Amino acid sequence: MSLGCPKALVDSERILTQLRAEGYEVAPTYEAADLVVVNTCGFIDAAIDESLDAIGEALSRCGRVIVTGCLGARPERILERHPRVLKVTGPQAYEEVVGAVHEQLPPRHDPFLDLVPPQGVRLTPRHYAYLKVAEGCNNKCSFCIIPAMRGRLASRRIDDVLGEAERLVAAGVQELLVIAQDTSAYGSDIRYAPGSWRGASYQTRFIDLARGLAELGVWVRLHYVYPYPHVDQVIPLMAARRVLPYLDIPFQHGSPSVLRRMRRPAHAEDTLARIRAWRAECPELTLRSTFIVGFPGETEAEFAELLRWLDEAQLDRVGCFKYSPVEGAAANALPEHVAPEVQEERYARFMERAATISRRRLAGRIGQRMRVLVDSVEGGTALARSEADAPQIDGIVRIEDARGVRAGDFARVRIVAADDYDLTGRLE
Repeated sequence: MSLGCPKALVDSERILTQLRAEGYEVAPTYEAADLVVVNTCGFIDAAIDESLDAIGEALSRCGRVIVTGCLGARPERILERHPRVLKVTGPQAYEEVVGAVHEQLPPRHDPFLDLVPPQGVRLTPRHYAYLKVAEGCNNKCSFCIIPAMRGRLASRRIDDVLGEAERLVAAGVQELLVIAQDTSAYGSDIRYAPGSWRGASYQTRFIDLARGLAELGVWVRLHYVYPYPHVDQVIPLMAARRVLPYLDIPFQHGSPSVLRRMRRPAHAEDTLARIRAWRAECPELTLRSTFIVGFPGETEAEFAELLRWLDEAQLDRVGCFKYSPVEGAAANALPEHVAPEVQEERYARFMERAATISRRRLAGRIGQRMRVLVDSVEGGTALARSEADAPQIDGIVRIEDARGVRAGDFARVRIVAADDYDLTGRLE
């Protein structure tokens, strides 16, 4: 079982790939399994509760459980509630997890590596895949304990990443979703080490990563991109449709004083000016982001500043969290924590404002003709995504009367309707 963010999903895929190479099979249900591995999330209280509940369910239905992932970095939280788990490891502990599986369930025969496809075992549909380019993070955001859980930034070399991407595309992947804890910091920890791929020279850095992936001829979507100045370099690739005109940027707030208390990287940058410049060069650019309301010390004036920022930024897709303390985070010690009822009221106001903006921007797409990637087809209706929509977190394009269309296909549609989140299109 894999919980949490796409980065954790990639960790689960790596564990499964190794276990399949050694002859293990994936069971469809708890009852059919001899052993369950639960990959946990431990970022916020709600995620911790979900992880602990999932461990409990696995224990009750199977009885033999190994726990890994971010919550595993704090094993006492797990063992206090579930002392019967067989083993607890932290995130990215692939060898330790596999070793624990060996101890509890020894391989029945020698491994045959040809049982595993070159692209490895994946938990996503065949037509898209997450491409993790780095582990860990060097930022010191006051509300976050990810660096303590997952370690400091550890980038993969550019030739390694591009080689994996090439194998995924050869296996039928049509969309690569690039992820890391801080994708725009990629390569800074290894001094932008040089590499060679397809006879060309690259450096292990954000812009070279985008340029290399652009050579593969598939959709390339960039996630978790902090708004450093060098991100400007990728916008021409988006304007030329070499990579998707889409950036997932965790802005978190619009008030400079709140951002300073959050210790956000690039908090001193004029992000609104950067957004204006990006859209001037690439008008089709889609921006999605996440925000925190009710951060310690957030005043009504600072919250109003966030709403004004949102009005000017006109982001396409927005998510929001109410601040909650995380064990071990520096923000816990900040004064003037915001009362829960005030957090709730600000959350509602923020989401109403964001939904109004998103609704207006979606309505502007009615009448447009666009290329979409089909995720599923059922009963003659296809659910697809445009360039502006990442899987699971953004909207869909619903296509009625989608005869002859299959999951993984690209299709041309004309947008005929829009609601608060999704579009409706007709095949052309």
